[in-house]
Amino acid sequence: MISPEALLFALFGGILPALLWLMFWLREDRLHPEPRRFILYVFLTGMLAVPIVLPLEEITQRYVAGNLMFVIWAFIEEGMKLGAAYVVVLRRREVDEPIDAVMYMITAALGFAALENTLFLLDPLAHGNILVGIINGNLRFLGATLLHVLSSGTVGLFIALSFYRNARLRHRALFIGLILAVFLHALFNFFILYNADGKVLIVFAGVWVGIILLLLFFEKIKQIKRPQFIYLRKK
Repeated sequence: MISPEALLFALFGGILPALLWLMFWLREDRLHPEPRRFILYVFLTGMLAVPIVLPLEEITQRYVAGNLMFVIWAFIEEGMKLGAAYVVVLRRREVDEPIDAVMYMITAALGFAALENTLFLLDPLAHGNILVGIINGNLRFLGATLLHVLSSGTVGLFIALSFYRNARLRHRALFIGLILAVFLHALFNFFILYNADGKVLIVFAGVWVGIILLLLFFEKIKQIKRPQFIYLRKK
């Protein structure tokens, strides 16, 4: 039976790091902040996606093997994070500038990572393995959490880049962004789960490079302005 103390520490270790990363990204968008209620709703909806994803991944593992399993897992998670942001806010008129899509996708990713990290910490903490829990928490803070940010942020970037284009181009950009996010996610899972050479830090370094690139694109997206005469976004 899981003790209240283990549950509390797991929640603290899973949610707090995600909130710290969320604060970092919100600070990057401090000049045109999003409504806090929508940030909260998207974060919570991202968390709620986890209980839906886990049984789907278990079914996949039962019937699919090899590298295809990683691809399907990645597609399920990336699709659910996108769905969380879309259901809550992406289809609303409050999303009125390109950078909004990136912010909400990152928020959904961090909500998803918060509960996923909590579940990863719960098992070792429930068995009294505090050191293992701390190590797992640190590794997920530096690796898996940022992988979620990178992959979902990539989807947000493609939405942002096509924000003022027509519907056909927006749909095409969304599809490309989602495929790229699935590829990045599946590649990360493959190297982490079959890391025979123990080069976890190299994999994490690759994620950090991706985050730096995401930050650079984040700044570029902020500079996109609404066209005055052509390519106005069709609702």
